[in-house]
Amino acid sequence: MENTIRNYLVVTGGYWAFTVTDGAIRMLVVLYFHLLGYSPFEVAMLFLFYEFFGIVTNLVGGWLGARIGLNLTMHIGMGMQVVALLMLTVPDTWLSVPFVMVAQALSGIAKDLNKMSAKASVKMLTGTGGESKLFKYVAMLTGSKNALKGAGFFAGAALLQWIGFRGALVVLAGMLFAVLVVTAVMLPSGVGKMKSKPKFSQVFSNRPEVNWLSAARFFLFGSRDVWFVVGLPVFLSGVLGWSHTQVGGFLALWVIGYGLVQAFAPRLLRQQHQGRGPGGGTARLWAFLLALFPAGIALALGRGWDPAMVLISGLVLFGVVFAINSAVHSYLILAYSDFDKVSMNVGFYYMANAGGRLAGTVLSGWAYQVHGLEGCLWWSTGLVLAAALLSIRLPEVAARTRITP
Repeated sequence: MENTIRNYLVVTGGYWAFTVTDGAIRMLVVLYFHLLGYSPFEVAMLFLFYEFFGIVTNLVGGWLGARIGLNLTMHIGMGMQVVALLMLTVPDTWLSVPFVMVAQALSGIAKDLNKMSAKASVKMLTGTGGESKLFKYVAMLTGSKNALKGAGFFAGAALLQWIGFRGALVVLAGMLFAVLVVTAVMLPSGVGKMKSKPKFSQVFSNRPEVNWLSAARFFLFGSRDVWFVVGLPVFLSGVLGWSHTQVGGFLALWVIGYGLVQAFAPRLLRQQHQGRGPGGGTARLWAFLLALFPAGIALALGRGWDPAMVLISGLVLFGVVFAINSAVHSYLILAYSDFDKVSMNVGFYYMANAGGRLAGTVLSGWAYQVHGLEGCLWWSTGLVLAAALLSIRLPEVAARTRITP
């Protein structure tokens, strides 16, 4: 039990460190390249390979983790992120769109290798204890990660203002490399490695509940990123005149609050489920509730209400409900998965997640440039409703005794 907790904490700590760099590099790229004169759509294109290669990585990463072990795939991801950070320290004349897209591709591969490895490791490391315990552990990991991604947003914006673009990248790369060395020493080898070598064709799930959940995840995360990735920070900076630190600080506080709600989701839903994990009905309910908020924000902006007040209050409410949606999804993919298929099911699921982020990112730049922030919000509403409708096919989680692998 002591080793299980220690290993869980080591995995969580490594995931935290990686997440800070992931949030920071995103904010650095958005703000710095907007400052260099890139249009919103061009800024969105910088993340095209980041999201596209995330899809490929999740498809292959789960299969790779089952073959070589989840700890090794996690450390490969950390190493690739260090390289991606250092690639962007070249002079401005080198920072063409294709070059930055390649660096972001490495960062996208790194992020999804790390995330898939950490999430799948939770089921392998927590052992027995039932679905309620699994919900608690995965919510804590995911929620704390998102809180630290918010800290990364602030760190990226603040470092950009204090020590410049390249200084920030060097600091982040050095910190992550140190964490890579520590976690490589402390973690046992072979976590999540299957005894028999799985075939690549097995990465495509044959379980309907995993497929429906993955489809719902695609639209859920597209609904967030269609206005959050490019439209919102560019609107705050270019229209409302906020400084880089103000934009980064605000988005950081939002993501931190979102992460805290996600971490406490098991407590918020405890009475509803009486100590059990949530099921398909919970996913449906919270998805339909979520659709009310981007629509409400768009209507308020269209009526000419104070945009700063509308966005701040609307984002708080959207963040709370979105966090509960995400926490329920993150639990369900593990609850629907067997031990011997967990890394491949999680990889397939996060492939859909990355696909939704890719669609949302591209739409964010295009929709903002053509229709403004209100257009981004109406796209968000439609994508949330699609996620809610797909969730109708999600079953409840069958009660079962979990076996330590």
